[in-house]
This record gives sequence, C-alpha cells and structure tokens, in this order.
Amino acid sequence: MFSSVKTYIKESFDELVHKVSWPTWNELQGSAIVVSIASLIIAMVVWGMDSVFGFVLRAFYKLVF
Repeated sequence: MFSSVKTYIKESFDELVHKVSWPTWNELQGSAIVVSIASLIIAMVVWGMDSVFGFVLRAFYKLVF
C-alpha cells in the first residue's frame, strides 16, 4: 500500500515540475486583472438586482399593509 502512495507522490511531483506549463509573471498579472474586473462587474450587477428587488418589495408591502 505504501509503495503505491509513494509512486503516486513521485509521479505527481514529476508531472508538476516537468510537464505542467506554468504562466509567466506577465500572464499571471493579466489574468488577475481580468478576474478582478469581472468580479467587480458581477458584484455591481448583483448589487443592482438586489436594489431593484428591494425597491419593488418595499413598494409592494407599502401598498398591501
């Protein structure tokens, strides 16, 4: 059992070191900027939807009660 775990760890390390293509620093920075901008846009959309639904519900409850 331990030999198979040892083999798995050894092969995983070999793959991470020799076979994976890691991004360059510039590519990593570009991706981080894209993710940050997309996150801000999604957060603004969710905030807008929440505001609209809140307004509609407040108006509805003022009319009903």
